[in-house]
Amino acid sequence: MNSTDSKILLNGLYCNSQTSYSRFVTREVSIGDIPMGADNPIRIQSMTTTDTMDTLGTVEQTIRMVDAGCEYVRITAPSIKEANNLAEIKKELRRRGYNVPLVADIHFTPNAAEAAARIVEKVRINPGNYADKKRFDQLEYTASQYQEELDRIYKKFSPLVKVCKEYGTAMRIGTNHGSLSDRIMSYYGDTPRGMVESAMEFMRMCESLNYYNLVISMKASNPQVMVQAYRLLVETMAKEGMNYPLHLGVTEAGDGEDGRIKSSVGIGTLLEDGLGDTIRVSLTEDPELEAPVAIALANRYKKRTAQSSSSLPVSVAPIPFSPYEYNKRNSDELNTFIGGHQVPRVVVDLSRESLMDPMVLQAAGYLYSPLLDKYNMAEQSVDFVYLADRLPSFTMPGNLKQLYNFGTWLRLEQKKNCHPLYTLEEYQAAAEKDTALNLVYISYRNLADSPEVLKLISADPTLVFVLTTDQEHGMADQRQFFFGMENLGIRTPVIIKRSYPTSFSANETIDALESDFQLYASTDAGALLIDGFGDGIWLESDQVSAKVIVSTAFGILQATRSRISKTEYISCPSCGRTLFDLQETTQMIRSRTSHLKGVKIGIMGCIVNGPGEMADADYGYVGMGPGKITLYRGKEVVKKSVNKENALDELIEIIKEDGIWIDQPE
Repeated sequence: MNSTDSKILLNGLYCNSQTSYSRFVTREVSIGDIPMGADNPIRIQSMTTTDTMDTLGTVEQTIRMVDAGCEYVRITAPSIKEANNLAEIKKELRRRGYNVPLVADIHFTPNAAEAAARIVEKVRINPGNYADKKRFDQLEYTASQYQEELDRIYKKFSPLVKVCKEYGTAMRIGTNHGSLSDRIMSYYGDTPRGMVESAMEFMRMCESLNYYNLVISMKASNPQVMVQAYRLLVETMAKEGMNYPLHLGVTEAGDGEDGRIKSSVGIGTLLEDGLGDTIRVSLTEDPELEAPVAIALANRYKKRTAQSSSSLPVSVAPIPFSPYEYNKRNSDELNTFIGGHQVPRVVVDLSRESLMDPMVLQAAGYLYSPLLDKYNMAEQSVDFVYLADRLPSFTMPGNLKQLYNFGTWLRLEQKKNCHPLYTLEEYQAAAEKDTALNLVYISYRNLADSPEVLKLISADPTLVFVLTTDQEHGMADQRQFFFGMENLGIRTPVIIKRSYPTSFSANETIDALESDFQLYASTDAGALLIDGFGDGIWLESDQVSAKVIVSTAFGILQATRSRISKTEYISCPSCGRTLFDLQETTQMIRSRTSHLKGVKIGIMGCIVNGPGEMADADYGYVGMGPGKITLYRGKEVVKKSVNKENALDELIEIIKEDGIWIDQPE
């Protein structure tokens, strides 16, 4: 085992534990004077978007990034010209008193990598295109032919390793789901296993040359694929005695709320399992805006320990799910509405809102027209509103279910579409129950203390559990509940409930509170949903508006591919290779296509990862040259070198040709 004073535990296959918090300790890697891994803090980094030949522009952007909290800064080096200019950038940064370690981002160009490795503190290479190509060709190899390919790659790659050893330069072997080589795709498929093996081949070559200053990443635009690949990587590394630091990130996450939620689902799920030594949040925004998001994610784990994560007994039963593939938990379907094959349902608490005006339901996705005296449903309309002990003074929409505390529900004269919410004790003692749907607050503590009680009441075909937690490591606590349910054979549907009081953040502004709420809820609920646990989601915060809560809940379901309610944009964060203004272009495309529910559109600044990352998209918009765009349908090029001024209109025409275009609602 090539580790440095660390022990590979992995009782949870890919992490130390799946039911309590324990950080997986990796070897330490030196990157300038800021080491990564081992017991060091989770490091923060980002990537410049300037032209690398623009020395002053790159220096000034780097300084803004460092001032925002970046501990490493990555700069693209697409050719040897840019690689050599890294020396000028570094010199000017040092002159201004900024000693931040620099990372050269390399694709396709070994000579640029070798030049950069003599200048900067770390180089990032992509095993999918460092010595291989991607043309979406299906290739066939015998075992000996495949070994010949590895020998060819070794000859091309080993000179870089030798330079890194000589200059003390670290290396990130960064696999991208979208740029797996044709060789890997043909042998392993477009899978997390293929991503892992793509990196492992290069890692084994490094170790054969006695070079261990490595950091590894497994990035994808789909958080499910990303999470599964990192887990499989850790398990594979451990089997071969490796424990290299992990660089976490979701590629092409997008901008705004969507980008933050998508990043938090992927990165946060792994952080909850104690995995991750550095974070890069990829947003289609200015790079200095990425660091605060990454810092907020990392700060949750500064003081978290295995001892503080749970005061409850840890289950020793077998882990009843595969962490390397998605399988929705088998639950019973109630009234063709919740559980089973139904999409996860969304609950919002309106009990503190004014219930005198039907306009209050607008935040819940029900738009009231006074003129017509009717409701119109938005794409993100909730399924339940919790009203506690308060009664509305207006007529509710006929398809919106209302939840009341049990005592209040008992006193209702009209109970249609109204359902009771009990404590476990209330439910057990109740003489009268709803004939359609009964919801019961539950926690892992109840399961740990009285599994026979839960087994008994689960025979009720109208029952839905509302799963709560009061533990610091709440995700693991709630996950443990699902494990216990599976091991007991209980198929009752479960709504995941998480509450975030004011004290969950030290920030003072509402914007900061809302941002942290989105990041933390996406981590906590997303980590369960991404593995198929949960038939519904209920988020609460006393300082966050109902509108933000609802949009966050639907954003988490979209990011985990659990329930699609809007268009999805797979847009890269931009870099020095980008051939157009990504932020402006993304907003332009969004303004004309955001009503296309379920359609995935890739927006890529250049060809490096574009077609591959867009393999998960329905349509693609990729920069191919100054002022020129190539349009894709899936992996297929439909139109090449379209003038940028006409490209969006041409993309819409392609969507119309496929018969899935609808006009925007007025």
